Amino acid sequence: MITHYIIMSSSYSEGKRIALDYAIDDEVEYIQLKTILSKITEKCGKDVSISTHFVQTDSKNWSSVVEKDYFFKDVKVIDTVGQFIKLINKDRLLIGLDVAKYILSKVKCTHLKLEKLVYLCYADYLCKYDKKLYDDKIYSYKYGPVVKSVYDKYKGLKEIKDDDEDIDATDIFEMPSKSRILFAKDGIDKIKSIDETLEKYSQYSALELVELTHNESTPWYVSGEGKFIDKIITDDIIKEYHCNEIV
Repeated sequence: MITHYIIMSSSYSEGKRIALDYAIDDEVEYIQLKTILSKITEKCGKDVSISTHFVQTDSKNWSSVVEKDYFFKDVKVIDTVGQFIKLINKDRLLIGLDVAKYILSKVKCTHLKLEKLVYLCYADYLCKYDKKLYDDKIYSYKYGPVVKSVYDKYKGLKEIKDDDEDIDATDIFEMPSKSRILFAKDGIDKIKSIDETLEKYSQYSALELVELTHNESTPWYVSGEGKFIDKIITDDIIKEYHCNEIV
């Protein structure tokens, strides 16, 4: 019999579960594989979602694992530890669109309101933890702070309008976007912070949120009042002036 030592995680960029599969014959090989597991947690973070499995089959081939247990069906086997770590770390960084999708699963939004909530989630998290919530830059546009990737994707699209009755914030939509954030580095802190921000601001209209971010001594105002569309609102400015965006 062959013992398969399997290290598994999830890859949102690949859209499936991923695995490293090692066929081991003795205790020495098993000890070496524990070292590999330690390397993965060191490179990806101790809070990364990793599981390990032992499966005994009569072959070293991955197909024998799937035949033995259909739990492993549709799992993508990765060739090297380096590739495995690279895929995981790619998903440990959030982008603004990840947060936007989660917001849309909980709050019915116009495009303008969505932009404001995506920004406020970033500002609240940055000021609380002194860390980025997601990797995008914040820009100063005419109607307030904007994440360009969110702006480009959702501008004018019907499905996020407040008056579109086809959008239903169901668990089917919410769970994948929530899981994506939880998988990211410091995911528990991030999802908690986002939920707290939505609890504070989601009941306000888009125009009320625009007014909030346009007050004097807010990051948008200090950064040039939207006069330059490519003007970046820096983290230092947000940390200094976000306290003035109060409801």
